Amino acid sequence: VLGLLVWTLIAVTTYYLNPAYSWVMFVSISLWILTILFFVTYLFQLQLKFYTIPWPLVLMIFNAVATVLYISAFVTCAAAVQPTSWRQWDYNRRAAASFFAGVVMITYGVSTFFSFRAWKGLGSNAATSQVTDH
Repeated sequence: VLGLLVWTLIAVTTYYLNPAYSWVMFVSISLWILTILFFVTYLFQLQLKFYTIPWPLVLMIFNAVATVLYISAFVTCAAAVQPTSWRQWDYNRRAAASFFAGVVMITYGVSTFFSFRAWKGLGSNAATSQVTDH
């Protein structure tokens, strides 16, 4: 939802006049689509059909790459916001997109941490850490 907010807020402005926003659009839309694909994969448990793929590792790498890409998108988006813009509504939407890009960046960073824990087998949530073998 947060990634959707980023590219929607940019898309309703005249982003094509500033090439920096094209990078933000590329990152946000690409990662939004890939995140939706991972979500659907886990929702329908399709990862169980492809058991040879190390899914915790794949998810950790995806989240790490997404974090790095969103860092660049956040910095680009925040640097391109012009407070003296003659279109006040463009400024407001771009500033909001910068804020949400920062939130998405932090969210992917936290997901990377939990994916790393799941990959290392340290338990990704409270339910899996409470299971003991007897």
